[in-house]
Parts: sequence; structure tokens; C-alpha cells
Amino acid sequence: MNVRLDDAVHEALEQRAEAAGMSLPDYARKVLAEEADERRERFLTAAAHFAQAWGPAFEAEFGPYPAPAPARGAAADAA
Repeated sequence: MNVRLDDAVHEALEQRAEAAGMSLPDYARKVLAEEADERRERFLTAAAHFAQAWGPAFEAEFGPYPAPAPARGAAADAA
């Protein structure tokens, strides 16, 4: 299978593969295999349902979930 990627996507995948200690082809195979796994999709659907159903109770007990940290380079981009 051949997949064409724009430069930004290719660079991002290379960085993720490196961070995972994997080659880009091995990382791509892993990501695609995970995406094709129906158990993953069922898990994500169940997790979303759980979060929607129980999110307010968790927030009432523990407070709001912290906002995510800005992406690396976001401060430089804003300047």
C-alpha cells in the first residue's frame, strides 16, 4: 500500500515514531492496525458514553478537568 502525505503530516508522524522508538513504517503499521481493530472502536464509543453519562458527577466530586497545555511552539506562533 502506498500512502501520500503532505510534508506536515509526514514530519509529525516521523516525530511520533521517533518518540515511540520505532521506524516510521513500523509506527504506521501499528497505528493502522489499531485503527482497524473493532475492539478499539467499541472501547472509544463506550468511553465517550461513560464520560457523557458520568462526567457531571466526576466534575461535582473532583472539580473541572484541567485545560490541556498549549501545544509546543504555540507560544512562539502567537508572538
